[in-house]
Amino acid sequence: MKFSEFKLNETILDALFYMNFEEATEIQIKAIPTILSGKDLIGCAQTGTGKTAAFVLPTLNQIADAPSDGVQVLILCPTRELAIQIDQQIQGIAYFTNASCYPVYGGGDGVSWEAEADALKGGADIIVATPGRLMAHMARGYVKFDTVKHLILDEADRMLDIGFYDDIIKIIDSLPEERQSLMFSATMAPKIRKLAKEILSDPDEISVAISKPADGVTQKVYLAHEEQKVALVRHILGDKEDFQAIIIFCSTKKKVEKLARTLLQKGYSCQGISSDYEQDAREEALRDFRSGKTRIMVATDVMSRGIDIKGIDLVINYDVPGDAEDYVHRIGRTARAKTEGMAITLVCADDMFKFSKIEQLIDRELEKDQPPTELGEGPSWRGQSRGKSGSKGGGKNDRGPKKEKPRGTKEGKSDRKPARAKRDGEQPKREKKQREPSPYRLLYDALPNPKKGKPAGPPAPEVTE
Repeated sequence: MKFSEFKLNETILDALFYMNFEEATEIQIKAIPTILSGKDLIGCAQTGTGKTAAFVLPTLNQIADAPSDGVQVLILCPTRELAIQIDQQIQGIAYFTNASCYPVYGGGDGVSWEAEADALKGGADIIVATPGRLMAHMARGYVKFDTVKHLILDEADRMLDIGFYDDIIKIIDSLPEERQSLMFSATMAPKIRKLAKEILSDPDEISVAISKPADGVTQKVYLAHEEQKVALVRHILGDKEDFQAIIIFCSTKKKVEKLARTLLQKGYSCQGISSDYEQDAREEALRDFRSGKTRIMVATDVMSRGIDIKGIDLVINYDVPGDAEDYVHRIGRTARAKTEGMAITLVCADDMFKFSKIEQLIDRELEKDQPPTELGEGPSWRGQSRGKSGSKGGGKNDRGPKKEKPRGTKEGKSDRKPARAKRDGEQPKREKKQREPSPYRLLYDALPNPKKGKPAGPPAPEVTE
């Protein structure tokens, strides 16, 4: 189905044209008509399905020609990385409209705090915020949400995992009762159902690809002792020299630092990222990885959800994630939006039971391979699988690291100032804020306005989230 069939605002369609964004994904086909009708919605969808555009397009459509003096759309999400990504996508889609957006996420200096405060006082039509940072602003007493017409919770399950339930309820209590509420989650656990009952009114429910890896992901498993893993990773990287974008997930921040340092010393183009890294370093690492300057990213689960990076060829699970659902999110970094990719998981003896739970979740038993002969024999498979036992091998029962529960990341800073809120007395015309441009805006600035004819210029990066 083409986006032109949704009867979206012409300015939005102009932006989609430049982004080479023509065919809607399944979640967009299901969600956009419901949202345009004004109904509440609960959607269950993995990342990589076009979920972000599914709520941004219809919501923006309803405010595109009618910017107000206050915030009209409030989007809550769990991490600053996701807030930045959503904000940048809105910048692209809203480029030819009069609507403005500003991200609110913590950890910055006084300048970023004041910029966020100005946006919350009426300098932006759309606010994308992490709950903790937004609550800090609300405690100052100047945040008024009387004009909010649309509430969106993205990655709701992740926000509850981090512990934002109470903050979410307090924020929602400050909103007008007459509003449209949308909630998106990668899982539909009982706690999500409970939250939906509290904040949604007679919602439509849609579901796409619940807890299943994308069809284009080739999944492989190696049975390896802990002390074999670094050498095995190097073997995999050497065997996949044509793969240009690789993410390696580790269970702890200490492992991220150690593995990234080891690979860098061995001559690989590699960077690490975790919540221990300073915000500037994390954002620079992400930019380098997106641009292709860095080939390998070693990360904790801070990157496994929501962050949309195109063209990932390979995901390596250095450790089996503690939560079976997180396996799906990790390998969801590759084979996004109908592309193909590979995911390789290294399973030590202590992780076998956890991995058998993953196989139950994805309803598939994966073949287990031994490491190459020169690396020695790995452990024998002794999981709770329902079919063949996989590769056999001796070896001692190696102890894995103590599981570190994924945490919410520290929230970052922004040095961008929004337009000032209108003051009492004479009201000057609100100017569009000068923003740090997203990649889409940089492309638009190089091309003529579509109202004067659509050029056959270079396509923008494809948007899938």
